[in-house]
Parts: sequence; C-alpha cells; structure tokens
Amino acid sequence: MRKIQEYLGEVETIRVYTGEIYSIGEALTIVMLGSICGLRNVSQIHQWAASERIRGFLKEHFGIGRIPCYYWLLCLLKKIEPKSLNRCFMRWTQSMVVAQGRELTLSFDGKTIRSTAGMDRYESPLHIISAQIANLGLTLAQRTVSGKSNEIPALRELVEAMEIAGCMVVADALHCQRETAGAIVAKDADYLLDVKDNQATLKEEIAEYVQDKCLRDTMDTAETIEKNSGRIERRNAYATCDIDWLHGKADWANLACVGAVRLRAETKAKASDEWHYYISSRPLAAADLLKHARMEWSVESMHWLLDVHFAEDSCRVQDENVQQNLNMVRKVALNTIRLFKNTANSKRPFSKLMLDCLLDPLLILQFL
Repeated sequence: MRKIQEYLGEVETIRVYTGEIYSIGEALTIVMLGSICGLRNVSQIHQWAASERIRGFLKEHFGIGRIPCYYWLLCLLKKIEPKSLNRCFMRWTQSMVVAQGRELTLSFDGKTIRSTAGMDRYESPLHIISAQIANLGLTLAQRTVSGKSNEIPALRELVEAMEIAGCMVVADALHCQRETAGAIVAKDADYLLDVKDNQATLKEEIAEYVQDKCLRDTMDTAETIEKNSGRIERRNAYATCDIDWLHGKADWANLACVGAVRLRAETKAKASDEWHYYISSRPLAAADLLKHARMEWSVESMHWLLDVHFAEDSCRVQDENVQQNLNMVRKVALNTIRLFKNTANSKRPFSKLMLDCLLDPLLILQFL
C-alpha cells in the first residue's frame, strides 16, 4: 500500500517549478507531520521543523535534508495547485477505503472559514464542501466554492468526480434537489436526503402521512435511547416503501422509500421534540434509516476538529491557495490519526494523540 508521502510528491503547481531549491513533496510532508502534532499554523510548523531534534528526525526517517525557511515554506504552499492536491488526497483516501472493504455511507456538508470574511484578498469568504466517509470518520474529498448557495452544484461535481458505486450518500435539506438525486443514482449510488421547507410540497405530503397515527402504525419502526451527561435522547424512526400515494415520486430518481425520525431530548433545564423527514432511493428498514440519518452529522465532527485543534476559523492567511492547501493537509492529518485510532482500537482523544506525537516524534511513524 502506498504511503501518503508518495501521493503528496505527485501534486502539481500553478506555474512551472523545477524544485531546484526545495521539494514540493518534502514541504508538504513537513506541514503534514507538523499538523499531526497539532501545530496550528505555518509559523509553528516551521519552528518545530527547524529545531535540532526534528531536523535529525526528518533526515533519518523521511530523507529531508534541507528545511525551508518560513518564507519559502509559505511560497511553496502558494505554488501548489489545490485541485491537484485534492486529487492526490482523494486517491490516497480511496486506497485506504478499498483496504477496509466495507459498505460506505458518504456525508456531505460545507464549512466557511470565518477568518476570510472581510479580508481584502477574498471576493467572498472561503467556503469548502467536504465529503466524509461516515463509517470510518475519514474525509474523502473537497471542493471550494464562493458561497454557501454554490454548495448545490459543487456537491454534484464532487459526486461525478468520485467512485461511489454502492455507497449511500446522505446530505442535509439544502441538497434535497431532483438534479442532485439524479447525479447520485447515475453513479450507481443511493441517496438519503433530508426534506425541509425548500421542498415544501414533498415535506407536507410525507408529514401528513407520518402524522396520521393509523398510517404510521403500518410503517416499520425502530427506537434508540441514549443517556449522556444528564441528557437523554430518544430517537424513533419510521420507514415505508409503500409510496404509491406520493405525488411526483417519478420526478425523483429511483425513489423507493420515505421515512421520518422523531428526536426527543431532555435535560434538567429543558426538553425538545423535533421531526425530520427523509426520502431515499434504497428500500430502508427503520433501523437502517436511523443509522444512515445519524451519519449525516459525521462531517460536522470533522469541522469541529478543524476549529478546535487547528483554530481554522482564526487562520488569517491572505493567500487563497495557502488557505485551501492548509485545509486539505489538516484533513490528511486527521485522517491519519483516525486510521490509527481505528486500527489500534484506541480510545485516546485526538488532542492527546497529537500531543504525544509532539513530545515524541517517533510515535508519528506508528501513524504512518
């Protein structure tokens, strides 16, 4: 199995660069290793890599004999073509997935890097939509768009670029679009889409069916109850493949199932009661609907890690290429740590694993 460093060595640059001064692949490797150690920005990574102990580590285990200065490390990140890095990132992650040999659920969602709002170098805040392999907690691919409204075509472009045959694609209500459903089915995959007010008629029909107790009693059901830190969450799922009553179902590619999830949460202070409605191209039992619907939030956990561990929303880098490339390298670092946790069945949190690597860089070799 090829290592991530080999893929990073294949990235392309936005203009001709012969590598006569420093290697692009080596620069990316340094940034990735520093990110695995939880370092938040290029300045911290350069200071870490330039230290005597880490210089020896990089030369012995990665063959990196020359450490770029801070200026050159930034220059090299500027030169990298983000789409090229994304392709290398996607090929590496897909090779990991093939090795896992599991049926996959893909979760899509976008995140705005808030520090780019109002910066002179950006026409609009940098917004990045990511595809997450929810079962494994691995980010598969991403695409940068100029605003949240552009997520809709961006998701279709990501779907068309990926090998997703046999996968279940889950996405929030923004992506509950006929064209999106068609694009997913065209790739021999299935969809589970959250239905809200942007598809008002569809939502109303499903809600009326589910809220009719006599009809709801004919649906397949499943329930889970979770207790965590004084919060009790009860989820009830309802699913049916008997959808002849649904008007316009022919407009949705391969529509085979509709369902709902009722979420009731209680704490000492308050209680909430919410209904969520879904459509799917795969005939689902209620338990399967509940499982896949919860995976929609997997990508949110990755966004949380980017903010908490890398302070991404505070990253003030002026160059758009550097912002995008740092975002991808951080995801590579998170994927690497996640793969280690999955393989080693480790319960140790990301923060402690990152600190372990910072204190003892030889531990990084176990992750790779």
